[in-house]
Amino acid sequence: MKIAHLLPTTLIDYPGKVAALIYTSGCNFRCPFCHNSELVIPEKMKTMQLIPENEILYFLRERGNFLDALSITGGEPTLHDDLPRFIERVKKSGLLVKLDTNGSRPEVLEELFGDHLLDYVAMDVKGPATRYSELAGVHVDLDAIRRSIELIMNNAPDYEFRTTVAPTITLADIEDTVELVRGAKRYFLQAFVVPEGKDLVDPSWNDKSALSKRELEDVWERIKVNFPDGGVR
Repeated sequence: MKIAHLLPTTLIDYPGKVAALIYTSGCNFRCPFCHNSELVIPEKMKTMQLIPENEILYFLRERGNFLDALSITGGEPTLHDDLPRFIERVKKSGLLVKLDTNGSRPEVLEELFGDHLLDYVAMDVKGPATRYSELAGVHVDLDAIRRSIELIMNNAPDYEFRTTVAPTITLADIEDTVELVRGAKRYFLQAFVVPEGKDLVDPSWNDKSALSKRELEDVWERIKVNFPDGGVR
């Protein structure tokens, strides 16, 4: 596993749990609005000092009485062939495991579900089907995205779908995105915020405007009938 960062404690990433959070290096998408460019752009990834896997596992064992879970995000964690083996080792420490994914590799999700290695899955849904490749920055196999959504809805012990409402995404786009995840247990709209000191994958998107949180709350009122749970973050 290529692990770039460790956040020792988070109270917001795994709902209702005290978790540690790791960021894996590498992604197969190039979302222009992504603010984790150091985990995506090959030239930047080369300069990163990775954290040895055994160091992460030792940390988790030492904090076992304090932590409930480990959350794995990226980048895109499912690109790592040793992800199942790593999660198996984490589970042996007694922790729950949450996975963040872009849904591009349903075959990996199927393996993880088959081996009962995931307790919570959060999938980023980039936008409506008609704009998916544009928003992902690469050609996207929509059949793979739909397959991942189906797998998560039918197999995940707990899950959420979420859309970061990036610049250029319109209210109509959000309503069209609902068609991909209608009936899901939980769906969130996330306001677009660039953390201080972070660079976007495509710097030209710095000057593009995004919908306000108030606008997102208004559209949520229209779409929430499709989901038992969710909201605006």
